[in-house]
Amino acid sequence: MRPGRISKVLATAAALALGLAACTGNTPGPTETSASPTVSDGGNVTVLESAPFSSFNATSVTGSTLTNTRIGSATHSGFYSVDDKLEIVKNEKFGKVEKVKDDPLTIKYTIDSAVQWSDGAPVTADDLFLAWAAASGYFDDATLDGSFAVTGGTAYFHAAGDNSGLAQTELPVIGDNRTSLTLTYTTPFSDWETALGTTVDVPAHIVALRSGLKDASALTKLLQGVPPGDPASPVPADPALRKVADFWNTGFDTRGMPDPSLALSNGPFLVKAITAGKEVVLTENPDYNWGEKPVLDTLTVHYEADPDKQIAALKAETADVITPAVTAERLKTLTELGSQGVDVQQGQALGFDQLVLNFKGVLSPPDLRTAFMHTIPRQAIIDKVAKPLDPKAEMLNSFLFRPAQVPYKEAAQSNGTAAFSAATPETPGIDEAKELLDGAKPTVRILYNKDDPDRVKEYSLIAAAATEAGFSVTDAGRNAKQWIGALKDGAFDVALYGWTSNPTGSFQVPQIFRTGAVSNFNNFSNTVVDQLTEQLAVEPDEAKQNALKLQIDKLAVEAGYGLPLFQRTTVSATGDHVAGVEHSPLDLGPWQSVAQWSYVK
Repeated sequence: MRPGRISKVLATAAALALGLAACTGNTPGPTETSASPTVSDGGNVTVLESAPFSSFNATSVTGSTLTNTRIGSATHSGFYSVDDKLEIVKNEKFGKVEKVKDDPLTIKYTIDSAVQWSDGAPVTADDLFLAWAAASGYFDDATLDGSFAVTGGTAYFHAAGDNSGLAQTELPVIGDNRTSLTLTYTTPFSDWETALGTTVDVPAHIVALRSGLKDASALTKLLQGVPPGDPASPVPADPALRKVADFWNTGFDTRGMPDPSLALSNGPFLVKAITAGKEVVLTENPDYNWGEKPVLDTLTVHYEADPDKQIAALKAETADVITPAVTAERLKTLTELGSQGVDVQQGQALGFDQLVLNFKGVLSPPDLRTAFMHTIPRQAIIDKVAKPLDPKAEMLNSFLFRPAQVPYKEAAQSNGTAAFSAATPETPGIDEAKELLDGAKPTVRILYNKDDPDRVKEYSLIAAAATEAGFSVTDAGRNAKQWIGALKDGAFDVALYGWTSNPTGSFQVPQIFRTGAVSNFNNFSNTVVDQLTEQLAVEPDEAKQNALKLQIDKLAVEAGYGLPLFQRTTVSATGDHVAGVEHSPLDLGPWQSVAQWSYVK
């Protein structure tokens, strides 16, 4: 999760929302004259996504949906990407990112002169300047309440991403005939390498024209002339900047095919056509040569929210690629379709399940939190929830590291989770909890998503064990639309929910564990952890970052924060008319390998 400063609640809701649409796939059928499947250049592949495409600006709050992000990744490019091993992969055909100096931290972005938008306009530092303006919050002078609603001043750009890094930068400097942009940080930032430039997806020259300005350089000149915002001294909103920001926020939102100027690409594919509620058709960008060129001629995206109907469409060959919400039953069905040419791509995701305890309310005494942690039947949860999907699933023993990462083993051995590794109603963990309770029978409210069958199973196992130990358990579960609001409102003593780790860097850690932080839902507060998160935010060395995170991980467990449960499994599946689709732990899922997808005759 990557909550932004102004609109974190809305961004989270947008990312979790699912749209309903009918599946109307129309994939080319098998070629009967071919004796065996043949991979060919060109051709079409049909993909099913759960929600309709709705915006060409996937970095805005209203545009930040999974479908928009996936299509945006196929139609835009940038300085780097993240591979399936969570390593940063530089794209020096697009341009270069250089650390000019450490003190002050100065980063220079230079775009290759060949990179252009699909209307022929070059991608320039003006595009980067606009991206920085939107993502940094530099011009905002808004005061926010506890729900991040604006109560005074102005919030201009409604970006869905976190701004904690770019907010520490000065006004950028453009140079090298408008091909370079240099950022200077007022405070060192640990994740500078990924702060800007994953994709350059909003054309500044189009925003300029739609805002009444002559061109991209005029837009940059406007931005250079507006002073930085100061919430302590708000001023009336700048009307020209307000117009620019309003268009950036929602001007690229659309249900159908917009004016072509709003659908520009600088990536391997172009959006050729949109039929509202039905499909998006992508076609190869003939001018793209600053990255891996795609094999396919076209890519057709249809919509289906029902995972079982996605599987049915794959079986009927009206879809080639699906990413359904996975259950043991659906995985079994997909595996059984192997005889019909269906291939399953399965692996661990960045998401994981956890149980978190509220430091306010009935569990505020540390002994009660420790007692509850002893009751959590983690191994039973693995056996009954995780292993049906992945027989190799294991207990997760760190909040901050995943098993694929080198520091994980040390974290699991040192952070204290081992003391709570095997609690079930039949193990000594119950006895330890009873001893800590000493006859007390505190009532705890357990919050979870009642519409998620896995969370229902987890709740049942946890409630039974806690009751056995002496807790009085109240089912505080809510439906899919209500549970996030209850989590943010603190309407729980125990919360069961998933979290998605950032693929790279450390900036997410302070957002969760720092006192009063935006994603600190359980009122966790530890002065040492606060100090460590401050150090982490400015530490550029990865080894030193890991050392700080190891300490934070241990302190959280020792304080009774809760316990991690297991890493989630993700699944995509493909029919026999597509090859080259690979599993990815990222939200992009199979789309991460879209350039290698090919049509099989």
